[in-house]
Amino acid sequence: MLVGLLLFGALLFALGLYGALAQRNAVRVLLAVELMLLAGGLNVVALTRFLPAGAENRRLGPLPLAGDYAAALGQTTTLFFLAVAAAEVAIGLAAVIAAYRLRPTPNVDEMDERE
Repeated sequence: MLVGLLLFGALLFALGLYGALAQRNAVRVLLAVELMLLAGGLNVVALTRFLPAGAENRRLGPLPLAGDYAAALGQTTTLFFLAVAAAEVAIGLAAVIAAYRLRPTPNVDEMDERE
């Protein structure tokens, strides 16, 4: 189950990376970056959810955040990821709208050209 979730997260991240590098539309690039952020959140939740309850570290001894506490920490971290993603969408769309006003095209390549 863990390997499947991690592979799914890696697949989503790879899909987002491909979309961010291959797309020319600025809105699609932003959507691809969002997909990468959400894939990272999925991987954090998957990794922390499947820590064993009696996990120990050789140097530190018993881990204080094992089992259910680690799952709650992973879910809380993912909520912060979502908050950052929401802020990134707001700032990214503001930047795209400002660039669109200067040069009325959604194409990233044409926005970069100088007159």
